[in-house]
Amino acid sequence: MRKGLVLEGGAMRGLWTAGVTDVMMEHDVHPDALIGVSAGAAFGCNYKSRQIGRAIRYNTRFANDSRYSGVKSLLTSGDYFNAHFGYHVVPYKYDIFDTAIFEQNPMTFTIVCTDVETGQAVYHDMTHVDYDELEWLRASASMPLASKVVHVQGRKLLDGGVSDSIPLEYFEQQGIRRNVVILTQPLGYQKEHNKLMPLMRLSLRKYPNFLRALDERHLMYNRQLEYVAEAERQGRCLVIRPEEKIPIGHISHDADQMRLVYEIGRKAGERYIDRIRDFYAKE
Repeated sequence: MRKGLVLEGGAMRGLWTAGVTDVMMEHDVHPDALIGVSAGAAFGCNYKSRQIGRAIRYNTRFANDSRYSGVKSLLTSGDYFNAHFGYHVVPYKYDIFDTAIFEQNPMTFTIVCTDVETGQAVYHDMTHVDYDELEWLRASASMPLASKVVHVQGRKLLDGGVSDSIPLEYFEQQGIRRNVVILTQPLGYQKEHNKLMPLMRLSLRKYPNFLRALDERHLMYNRQLEYVAEAERQGRCLVIRPEEKIPIGHISHDADQMRLVYEIGRKAGERYIDRIRDFYAKE
């Protein structure tokens, strides 16, 4: 039975997930397939390249570097997280992304984006590393209002979490039946309607289908939580979630705060590692 790993997004909360997944790699736990949404994809790619610690390393290194992120980048480029520097300079110059291992690793790596023209999820299997493939990765993590629409291979894309925040059902439909799901919100969390919808309607008025998906995102997300809960009850998945709200916002420039969140994730990973291995070992 194929073993899957499903990574929810959550912007900088993804560093908590990186802590969990780094522990999994340290214990030689390697699923057959990984699907990541937003930060789950942007940081999850390091699982396929088997680079323990890379996500926390470059995020803390460039936490206060205006080339990497900030208001200056937003005003000058339209992206809070600088597209060129973050996705096309850092991986090749400052914190080298191991493209050889990524491409040799047989683990399937699927990125979730949202097509702004249809408002529907797009699932892209990233098998190699080049400019366009890194643009797919960037698109998945490009939050509305904080990012421009990403144009890649004839599509117009933004944040995958708008259309499929927790893609467990998609993975199950692909025949991946034994999934570990890593969430970034504690038990009992329910998403509320986006209070920034008036701004969204203004800035994204050319994309009514995407706006509809944004407007209904909380409903979609809460339904997916129910789906995950039922799968968990039936033993189809193992869910790892923080015990309480992760102490970081969508955006942070505090390297110490990032390290704290990462370490909390590592502790969760250590608590769960035996359960993860046992769960994957079942037939």
